Amino acid sequence: MDPSNLNVEKITYIRSESEFNRAKVKGFLEMMMGLITGHNMHLLSFDDVIKKLNLKQSIYQGVQEIPVKNIVGSTGRYEDFTRHFLPRSSNEREKERWRNIYTLAETGKGFPPIDVYKIDQVYFVKDGNHRVSVARALGWESIQAHVTELPTSISLSPDVEPDELLIKEECAYFLEKTQLDKTRPEAKQHIDFSEPSGYERLLRHIELHRYLLEKERGQPLADNPDLAFHLAAVDWYDHVYLPLIETVRQMGVIKHFPGRSESDLYMWLIRHQNTLREQHNLEKIELPETVTEFLHSIEDSAD
Repeated sequence: MDPSNLNVEKITYIRSESEFNRAKVKGFLEMMMGLITGHNMHLLSFDDVIKKLNLKQSIYQGVQEIPVKNIVGSTGRYEDFTRHFLPRSSNEREKERWRNIYTLAETGKGFPPIDVYKIDQVYFVKDGNHRVSVARALGWESIQAHVTELPTSISLSPDVEPDELLIKEECAYFLEKTQLDKTRPEAKQHIDFSEPSGYERLLRHIELHRYLLEKERGQPLADNPDLAFHLAAVDWYDHVYLPLIETVRQMGVIKHFPGRSESDLYMWLIRHQNTLREQHNLEKIELPETVTEFLHSIEDSAD
């Protein structure tokens, strides 16, 4: 073996201690900033996510080059690293492992692909947490990984926080009950709440819509109750939800509600429609007109 290579490895290994300590300090500061700003800086727990989203099927997709920034969680080591995979542990064994991997990466020897689970846009480490941590520290944009995908109708982006999983859980149940992700695939982007309980209320709205449709037609929408609900969901989405959302979008009124989504505003309008009618002296008027009148009043008061 070339003695010069041994010397490079030794120098790199020595330097790895200061790099580890630097990463650990950054990890501490990241956790402190999370406490100050109210953002959860912990990794996501894979087990928690699949339980909340009720994911069961998995498909091995082979070895791929995946974005490091999209790795947001782990199957078992989610408490040992920050959200950006900075080390939190002072355990000597963990530190030594990190330093050895850093040395391999910096001297060009490299390391085998990590193992990950993929859910929508994000990845969870099954094996290779220290490799991801080192890759982050070195500024790598991608890393090789054995990818096993769990198909889902839910959208998960790299900035999702643990506290948002309750909303994602509700969304998963909503799509399962309505099947809108299949009948109206764009619905999962258009229906998006910023706080819990919104999807549960929508299910009640759709059930009421089904009742009104069947009363108007004098017969059930379908012999199968589940199918009848699916059909009612499509009709509600096409003729109630989208027209109202389109009105909100055209008026640009969402800018007056920072931190809220169009779905949040839809729910607010539905809950307060009687008050809106009284305030504007509107009787027996269709909801889209009520909404338009209300949105105009907001625009006027903002001038």
